[in-house]
Order: sequence, then C-alpha cells, then structure tokens
Amino acid sequence: MLKALRPFLARLLNPVVGALARTPITPNALTITGNAGMSAGALALYPTGHLFAGTMVCWFFVTADMLDGALARVKGTTGNFGAFLDSTLDRVGDASVFAGLAIWFVLGGHSRLLAAVALFCLVAGLLVSYAKARAEALGFRCDVEVAERTERLLIGLTTAGLAGLGVPYVLPAGLWVLAAASAFTFGQRVLAVRREAAAAGAAGAGARGGGGCPE
Repeated sequence: MLKALRPFLARLLNPVVGALARTPITPNALTITGNAGMSAGALALYPTGHLFAGTMVCWFFVTADMLDGALARVKGTTGNFGAFLDSTLDRVGDASVFAGLAIWFVLGGHSRLLAAVALFCLVAGLLVSYAKARAEALGFRCDVEVAERTERLLIGLTTAGLAGLGVPYVLPAGLWVLAAASAFTFGQRVLAVRREAAAAGAAGAGARGGGGCPE
C-alpha cells in the first residue's frame, strides 16, 4: 500500500547514501546496526512505559536500516547473503516491537487482552512474511497484500508514539486494526497460492493429456 512512497523516500535519502558510500561502512553493518538498535530500543523502553521515546529510537534505527539496500547498490556489493540477512533480521526487529508492547500491557498497561492482541500481531506478521517467502521458493508469485511490513511498522510505531504522548485509545485501536489486516493478508496469500497451484496443476494435466501420438 505504501510502495508509491518508496521513490520519494529514495530521493530523500540519496544524499545520506552518497555520504555513506565514501566511508568504510558496509551495507551488512547498517543492517545489523539498524535491527539491533531497533530491537534494543523496543525491548528496553516499551516494557517500562516509555512509549514515545521507544518509538523515536525505533524510527531512527528503521531509517538507518532503510539505507542498506541503496548503499549496496551504490557500492556494487549486492548479493544473496545481504538480502537474506536483511530479511531475517527484519523479522527480529518487528518481533521486538510487538513483544515490547505486549510486555508493557502486562506490566503497566494492565490489559492482558491487548497483550494477546500485540502477540497476535507479532505471530501474524511472521506468518505473512513466511507465506510469501515459502510461496516464492516454490515458484509462485504471491504478490497480494494489504498489510506488508511497511504498513505493520507504520501502524505499530505511530500508534505507540501517539499513546506515549497521551492520545487515548489510539494504541488499542491500532493494534486491533493491524491484527485484522495481518490476518486478512495471510488469508489472501494462502488463497492466492492455492489458486496458482491449482492452475499450475491443471496446466500440467492438460499438457500430459495432450501428449499422445495420433493414430
């Protein structure tokens, strides 16, 4: 849903990428630093109720993590391991955000229900990402999506930050919306792969059925 903003963000970050390209900093170092900082900020600040500060720390490191792909292209160091590392550590950072919120709801937010919703968002987000990765490994496209990673982070971090500023009900509303959107996206992807698999099976059966020799 937010793919249209990516060219704008790329142009905005180009000067930073150009400056980083003149340093010894590697794309993988940015990936590790960005996700480690995001995880540390979320798990250290959210459980103690510092929702706004935690969100600011997370946004800073999310921005740093956004630079790794562009830096790899500029330096000419793109590769499969870098893509694998980025995708894997992204899951760690995302899980840290929702785990930190779940802990806060148990310790200070006094809502086990919302803690469960935050954990559901964590698990559903992992399932959404896994479904696409597994589908693509099997040769299916699986491009359907309502709540991909960008949307999940935007909703989760923004509503947490606003809650930290005292805006009432925004974080519970955001988590419920995110839970529903993530579940819907997972269902979308399962159905899309089911349709593609059925179509591929029908095409294969047709090819086998039409391969006989004429009499």
